[in-house]
Amino acid sequence: MTTNDTRAVVLASGGMDSATAAYEAQARGYEELYLLHTSYGQNTEQREFECARALADHVDAADFCHVETSHLQRIGGSSLTDDGMDVTEADTDSDEIPSSYVPFRNANLLSMAVSYAEASDCGAVFIGAHSEDFSGYPDCRPAFFEAFQQVVDVGTKPETDIELVAPFVEWSKTDIAERGLELGVPYADTWSCYRSDEPACGTCDACAFRLQAFQALGERDPIGYERRPDY
Repeated sequence: MTTNDTRAVVLASGGMDSATAAYEAQARGYEELYLLHTSYGQNTEQREFECARALADHVDAADFCHVETSHLQRIGGSSLTDDGMDVTEADTDSDEIPSSYVPFRNANLLSMAVSYAEASDCGAVFIGAHSEDFSGYPDCRPAFFEAFQQVVDVGTKPETDIELVAPFVEWSKTDIAERGLELGVPYADTWSCYRSDEPACGTCDACAFRLQAFQALGERDPIGYERRPDY
């Protein structure tokens, strides 16, 4: 491996998917991880920041970059950032785009991650998006990542070679949790709830998919919940 092939940027949201993506990057031979975390006015931004910072310590990150992208809150259109919109109750079978969708968020985040990767001589950008995300979020679909890879290839220096890696894009949340437990991901230091910093509500979409994954594996989710329904 060249130096470039041992470095990767990981989009670290503070959640379990991105934490697993960081450990997966290490398992694939990326020894130096550059974690990028963004605060964009989401309901649980302080807790998410704390979890992302903890992840940086767990993986002995080469760098941790925290960026505030408040323009996403000012633009609005999501129950994660708009106080006038309610976070809906979980519906794990719905194919509708949920109110938690932040318009074109991943394009914003990936653009920053690619800038960070190019400036830091990283050979890859990892994102933890997965199949249950792209059923509801347009910017989590495989076609979106394939198209964004073309943007990266065209829009960076000729000598720059950055691979956009979404290792779980065809996986379920249960698959991710199983892989994470195998890799020793510290899920106690991750946060998924859309509503609350502490405890997690247990009834929003993010909590439901997370609890469902642990329940399917016969494991107990190590974070605290206001309610722990069976999904």
